[in-house]
Order: sequence, then structure tokens, then C-alpha cells
Amino acid sequence: MNKPHKKLTAWSTAVDLVIAIHEITTDFPGTERYGLTDQMRRAALSIPSNIAEGAARQTEKEFLHFLHIAKGSLSELDTHLEIAPRLSFLSDKQWADLNAQLEHLDRMLSGLMRHRRSTSRS
Repeated sequence: MNKPHKKLTAWSTAVDLVIAIHEITTDFPGTERYGLTDQMRRAALSIPSNIAEGAARQTEKEFLHFLHIAKGSLSELDTHLEIAPRLSFLSDKQWADLNAQLEHLDRMLSGLMRHRRSTSRS
């Protein structure tokens, strides 16, 4: 099976973010198991999943569509990361580390989208 997504740095960076989110949310209160913990894990998991699905599509338009969905999930996760420390679920350092990963991935996705748009016009 051809797996083009595995060649993308954005995909592997997104997988790393999933692992970080999963690890950090294990310390969230048990009452959040079906709340913020679940929402953060789902949003994080959606990012590399959509990158992979898009990379497997036949057209650039389809790939870009899934990259947009991945960016939407990234924005959703960003919102969760703003809420978690306000509920005292994350320390300042944990928030800063995750936020840096989020911003880095956002720049990578934006760059990948620009690159794919420019190559599809050529």
C-alpha cells in the first residue's frame, strides 16, 4: 500500500502532537473523561488523520480540502488549550509547550497548503 502521508513532515509532527495531548490529558480529572479530555484527543487525532486522507486523494483540490479540515481541527484544539489552564488542568509550562507545538504545526500546514496550491497551478 502506497502511504504518501508518511513522507510529510506535517503528518509526523501532527502525530507527535497527538501523543503529547494523549499523555497530558491522562492527568486531567476523571470527571473530564467524556468532556475536555475526549474533545482534545479527538481534535488532535483528526489533524494527522485528515492529512493522511488528503494525501491519499487523487486531486490537489481534494488534498487541500482535507488540509483545511486539519487546520480546522487545529483551531478547535487551540480553543481547548485556552480553556484547560483556566480550569487548572494544565500548568503554564505545559500550556506553553503544547502551544508551541500547535503554532509550529499551524505554520507547517499553512506552508504545505501554499506549496500544494502553487504546484497545482504550474
